[in-house]
Amino acid sequence: MAAARGLDAVGIDAASTAIAMARAKADRLGLGAQFVVGDALALAEWGETFDTVLDSGLFHVFDDTDRVRFVEGLRHTVRSGGTYHLLCFSEHQPGDWGPRRVAQAEIRAAFAEGWRVDSIEAAEFDMTIGPGRAAAWLAAIARL
Repeated sequence: MAAARGLDAVGIDAASTAIAMARAKADRLGLGAQFVVGDALALAEWGETFDTVLDSGLFHVFDDTDRVRFVEGLRHTVRSGGTYHLLCFSEHQPGDWGPRRVAQAEIRAAFAEGWRVDSIEAAEFDMTIGPGRAAAWLAAIARL
């Protein structure tokens, strides 16, 4: 998406299959995005920084301990003044299938120090399995 808009884009995923699929799609579309097999819990070790980080469906998979590690890694990855955009499952999603649900208060608590939560809005995930759509939060969080 970012590369299609002419932006420099880097995608990271722990799954080499997902990275291979993304590379193939970018090649098919003639886009110059870079893709990296990597651990999102090791962002601080990666040494790259960005003005914008997009997260679609990652934050909600972490338990409390890993969530702290992830946010600390983001602190090293998002440049001061940059923005982290988050799309995660909401606690308003009924049932117990799928990933952990996240409350707005959890997002605000995770980004209480060194960040400014600019917005958290109700959104939906388009799903390929299950009910078709899932309740989500879409947040814009600025790095101070």
